[in-house]
Amino acid sequence: MNLVRNEEPTSFTPEPGMLRQILAHTDQLMLVRHFFEAGWVGARHSHPHHQLVYVVRGALRVDVGGRVFEARTGDSFIVDGDVEHQASALEASEVLDVFTPVREDYRELLK
Repeated sequence: MNLVRNEEPTSFTPEPGMLRQILAHTDQLMLVRHFFEAGWVGARHSHPHHQLVYVVRGALRVDVGGRVFEARTGDSFIVDGDVEHQASALEASEVLDVFTPVREDYRELLK
């Protein structure tokens, strides 16, 4: 079992305007919480992991494989592995991401 209590997550600031918290994970799944400042623009990127995104609060503009849409509080969407994507925060936002398989690049930060 992998229990991460609310006061215990390891936090990182991988780029200006973003805070990342790595939460519970196994070899197959990883839960990550992101906080974005209004105006944050993420780098366009892809990764082999499938990503399920849930917007806890706020609003994002998202481009997934050339399809652009807005995701707001309560919305969710999936980014398939190896699909190029980018997001920006239209307002201060909190997002939960589930990755499969686990993001080894993130897990390495916990060591």
